[in-house]
Amino acid sequence: MSRATGLITFNEVSYEHDPTKPILKEASFGIRRGAKLTLMGQNGAGKSTIFALITGALEPDEGDINIQPRTSIATAKQVMSRSDLELTVRDYFQNCFSETVYDIDPKIDTVLELVNLLPPDKEMQAALKERTVGSFSGGQQARLLLASALIQNPDVLLLDEPTNNLDTAGIEHLTEFLKEYRKTVVVISHDAEFLNAFTHGVLYLNTQTRTVEQYDGNYKDVVEDIKVRVEKERRANAQAEKEVRQLKDKASAFGNKGGGMRLVAKKMMAKVEDLEDNKIDVRKEDRTIRPFTIPAQSGVPLDVMKLSSYKVIKNHQPKDVSCDITLQRGRHMQIVGPNGIGKTTLLESLASGHATGEQVALGVKIGYYRQDFSNLDFDETVFDCLMKVMERKFEEEMRSIAAGFLITGDLIKTKIGLLSEGQKGLVAFARLVLLKPGLLILDEPTNHINFRHIPVIAQALHNYEGAMILVSHVPEFTEQIRIDETLDLAKAKVR
Repeated sequence: MSRATGLITFNEVSYEHDPTKPILKEASFGIRRGAKLTLMGQNGAGKSTIFALITGALEPDEGDINIQPRTSIATAKQVMSRSDLELTVRDYFQNCFSETVYDIDPKIDTVLELVNLLPPDKEMQAALKERTVGSFSGGQQARLLLASALIQNPDVLLLDEPTNNLDTAGIEHLTEFLKEYRKTVVVISHDAEFLNAFTHGVLYLNTQTRTVEQYDGNYKDVVEDIKVRVEKERRANAQAEKEVRQLKDKASAFGNKGGGMRLVAKKMMAKVEDLEDNKIDVRKEDRTIRPFTIPAQSGVPLDVMKLSSYKVIKNHQPKDVSCDITLQRGRHMQIVGPNGIGKTTLLESLASGHATGEQVALGVKIGYYRQDFSNLDFDETVFDCLMKVMERKFEEEMRSIAAGFLITGDLIKTKIGLLSEGQKGLVAFARLVLLKPGLLILDEPTNHINFRHIPVIAQALHNYEGAMILVSHVPEFTEQIRIDETLDLAKAKVR
C-alpha cells in the first residue's frame, strides 16, 4: 500500500474501541497544508475518534500518524464538557493553554469578536468574562467552543459540528471567517450549505472497509458521486443475485438427473459460491431511518398549555414579558429569536412546569427533546432508557421501533453516554415514539443528525397530531413542517 503524504498523514492506521467495534483498519490518507476538508461518515462511524487520533488524545493500535514538526492543533468540540460549565469565561479560555497566559483579556476580546459574542460596552465585556460558561445559551456555548480553538491560533483547526445551535447570523459569520482563514481546517458537519461554501475536499469514513477515502471537489458533488457509486453497487449485486438464483435452479435440476449432469451441477454451484463471495458490500451510509409516527396521547384537553408571562434576555439582562398565549391540542408553535435571547430557557421551564405564568394541563405527558440530551441518563443502557417510558412493556415492540432508528445489535445494550451525539439523537426520537406524548417540545432536533434522516424527521413532526413547540435554526427543516403559530422573542415588549 502506498504511503500517504501531507501536513498530517495516517499510514496503515488501525484503531478499535474494543474487538467488536473497529473504527479504522489499515487506513491511509493525508491532509495537506492549507486544505479545507469535510470529514464525512454515518452517525457513530468514528469521525470524532479520528479527531482524537489527530490530536493525540488517542493512540493508534497499529500504523503511524505523522504530523510535521511544530504543527499546532486545536479542536472546537461539538458539546461543552460538563466540567467546564462551572468555569468563568476567563478561566475557560485560560484552560486552553498548558501554561498560564498573562493579560489574557485582549486575546479573549479578539476571539469573542470573531465569533460575534463580544458586547460593545467595556463594562459589559468585563462582566461577561466573570460569567460561568453554564449561564450561556446553547448557541452562545457553541460560539465559546469555537472561540476556545481560535484563541490558540492553530495551524490545524478541527471543528466538530460547529453550526449546531448557531442562528443564521452566527453561521454566516463563521462561514465568512473560514473562507478567509489561511490555515488548515477539517470539519465534521451535517450542514450541506455551510460545507459547500468553503470546503474543497472530503475525507469519507467507509464503515464497511474501515478506511478513509479521499475526494476532491465541493461537498455536494462528492455526496452525489457517492450516491452514484452506491447505486452502481446495488445494481451489480442485484444482477449477481439474479444469476445466483438461475444457477441454483439449473444446478438443482441437473443434479436430480444424475450421471454426467451432476458434474455440471457441481461446476454451477462453484460459480454460485464465487458470485456470492464477490458480492459488493453496499455502504451502510445509504441507510436512512424508517418513516415513523409519534403517536399523540389520547384524552388530552383542548387547551394543552397557557402562558401569561415569560422572560427574555435583553442587553444581557433578563426581562419579563406579559402575554396571553394558549396552545391548543393539535397546534404547532415555533419559537424564534437570535442566540442568547432565552429560547432554550423558556423551553426548559415549560418542560419542567416551573415557568412563571405557565400551566400545562393536568395529565398531559410532555415529550422533551433537549439539544444537549441531558434529560437522558448517560449511565443507562439504550434498552433500559426505551423500556422505561413504555406504559406496556413489550420488548418486541421496543426493539422494532429502535431498529427503525438504526439501533440494533450491540447498540441497544450500550450505555447512552458511550454513543455518538448523532446516535443519542436517534435514541431520543425513538423514546418520543414510545412515550406517546400530548405535548412535544423540541430544541434544535436536527443538531448532530445525519442529513439523510432530516426529511424523515420533518415528515413525522409535520404529521404529529398533538400540541408541539419547536425551536430550530434550520429553515430547510422547518419549511417541511406544519407551523400554525410563531412566537418571536425578539419582538417581545418587555415590562
